Amino acid sequence: MAALFILGIFLVFIVFLVWLVLKRTKIAAKPPELIIGSVYIFTLFLFLIGLLFHSNPYYKAVDPVDGECYNPFSEQHILTLLFYFVAYNISLFLVWTRSKKLPPLSLVLAMIFILIGIVLNLVIIYQTSTHDTTSLDIYISDTEHILLLFAPVAALCVGILLIYKVLTEQLTETADRTYANPYLHKIQDFLLHKSRNPLWILVFLFPVFFICTLILILFGQAPDAIIKVFTETTTWKLSQQMHPPVLDHKGHYLCTVAASGHPTIVKPIRLGQRNGRPIIVNRQLLIANAFEEMIQDFSPKLHHVIRKNYDRYGYNLSTKINTPSVSSITYVAMKPLEWFFLISLYLFCHKPELKIKQQYTL
Repeated sequence: MAALFILGIFLVFIVFLVWLVLKRTKIAAKPPELIIGSVYIFTLFLFLIGLLFHSNPYYKAVDPVDGECYNPFSEQHILTLLFYFVAYNISLFLVWTRSKKLPPLSLVLAMIFILIGIVLNLVIIYQTSTHDTTSLDIYISDTEHILLLFAPVAALCVGILLIYKVLTEQLTETADRTYANPYLHKIQDFLLHKSRNPLWILVFLFPVFFICTLILILFGQAPDAIIKVFTETTTWKLSQQMHPPVLDHKGHYLCTVAASGHPTIVKPIRLGQRNGRPIIVNRQLLIANAFEEMIQDFSPKLHHVIRKNYDRYGYNLSTKINTPSVSSITYVAMKPLEWFFLISLYLFCHKPELKIKQQYTL
């Protein structure tokens, strides 16, 4: 509720800011237009927040426990997407404020960039609609990607509304125009009829798109960058790449207790190996890991649920276990759970001590 209240205050602030800017620049805007424009800007801020949670390229190893995840857009080809984003929003602004005053060629270019932007927004919606984090296993959250959906949906709606606005204005103006010359009348009727056909616009769209692609190539972008910006990613709908194995979680949880507690209390017994790294182990850690292994043998699905929640909350706990005293207190507090694990092993495991001994072997 607190987050929604803050977002509401922020939205009101954006509405006021947009109204102030329009007033200073003497741009007339009806209340619905003011609200729609403010909401659109607000969704762009949400989009940026979403990207903060999903900022890593597909080839970088991440630590899911820290909430790190992958960008839905390829950083190598992002310039192409940024170019069309800027062109789209400039076109929206020009069509909204000056559609009746724009020169014919400028209006045509603006409409073409809006059409291209609409297509790209549809692709972005499709790309961010699915975020598959199963390969990350213990990713602590899978909801922030929703923040990436609002902006393309809002941009799509604004673009469609402005295209409808321009077409309505142009058709009305053309229909009301009369010519004394009969040949001009025939040309007018022909253009009026063709302007109702969306395919007529595509004739001008592809040459503009081709020229933009050539310009972007001069700036180091690939000819198919508009496709690769979505496919050279991982964990998203159109992704075709695989990320590296996730990073080790820095020896969290009971490993911290065994290594940091007072030796007379936590009773370290030997060195072990965890994910290729040496660690200090005690019997409590060995019993806990043996119990986890037993659960995994009995029910992999149950183990996945337990492990996911253990990693989610255990990491935050481990960051607070940073002194010998706290580590020792944690060891004592975990004793009842250790006894439960040990009893379970002796009840359901054929050779419990062998299983305990095999944990974290070098």
